[in-house]
Amino acid sequence: MNRERIISPSILAADFNILGEQIQEVKRSGAKYLHIDVMDGMFVPSISFGMPVISSIRKQTDLFFDVHLMIMEPIRYVEEFARIGADMVTFHLEAARGLVDETIERIHKAGCRAGISIKPATPAEELLPWLEKVEMILIMTVEPGFGGQKYIPFSTEKIRQTRQLLTAHGLDTDIEVDGGITADNIGVVTEAGANVIVAGSSVFGGNIAENVRRLLGQHQ
Repeated sequence: MNRERIISPSILAADFNILGEQIQEVKRSGAKYLHIDVMDGMFVPSISFGMPVISSIRKQTDLFFDVHLMIMEPIRYVEEFARIGADMVTFHLEAARGLVDETIERIHKAGCRAGISIKPATPAEELLPWLEKVEMILIMTVEPGFGGQKYIPFSTEKIRQTRQLLTAHGLDTDIEVDGGITADNIGVVTEAGANVIVAGSSVFGGNIAENVRRLLGQHQ
């Protein structure tokens, strides 16, 4: 199936001095999502930004807010992220052990789409109980927590396995990939079955419009 390629620029790599301008530019360039990484310094070593930043930028754009919670016990904050403007709330399987069903249910009840993410070391098969309950699966293609890392090559097979699992269950769920995606390897991950592409420095490093068009496969 020929799926639409969606670019989700990660604002972790943006220039926060001119964040609003850069968000407008990625939208003009053809990006449909905005990837917002929320890190708590516990599930991952880094701390990023939280609710005030998201609430502030929500007022200025109608881009789809793709909020990626890299936090322990994500169920605690679902309603708050929904309230400040998240459209999709993605949480980590590894951070919600024992409360995965409840977390998905709470995301849906709050009016958002639900995504579930797995780290590089977590096998795709661990997603099986929840394949039919979420709108997106996020395959981390680097260790979560830091921007600018190189794509882990064995991720390609994991993306392929996840797409095969979905197909076997009659599902066409979005697969998002996050980490080390560039114009040089985006074809590899889309061929394997991913269709939502997170890109940080590959978008915000240099000419944003050219970078987004390149990732979308559009000729200059």
